[in-house]
Amino acid sequence: MLSGLALAGLALLWAAPAKADLRLCNQTASKVGISLGYRDPQGWVTEGWWDLNPKACETLLRGALAARFYYVFAVDYTRGGEWSGRSLMCTRDAEFTIRGIEDCLARGYDRNGFFEVDTGEQKSWTIQLTDPNRPEAAGGP
Repeated sequence: MLSGLALAGLALLWAAPAKADLRLCNQTASKVGISLGYRDPQGWVTEGWWDLNPKACETLLRGALAARFYYVFAVDYTRGGEWSGRSLMCTRDAEFTIRGIEDCLARGYDRNGFFEVDTGEQKSWTIQLTDPNRPEAAGGP
């Protein structure tokens, strides 16, 4: 039998507010590398790489989302190929945080196309990265 104090502690655990983060779940059978682009108060920034095993999830940004749109470029390490889009941003082969999206090549970076994720101004969002033969990338709170 639980004491009143233990019951109060359990109630606090259940009443804790939900975490607000940007997460990405790799719903594929491949190991993938993820890079992320977004706009913060200082301007555009790209970050990478997060390596995700098949069927794994990773928190890319912690805390309430500050932007409506985020951008993802992902590489399939197992089968080759990528998930990309039309928004050109800077990347590099090693771990990186790059300020600005202009003149990538002139600054010594690679340039890749990122696909846009519209979070609908939610404070928390999970991107589902799926196999290319299934609907591209979906997300939700």
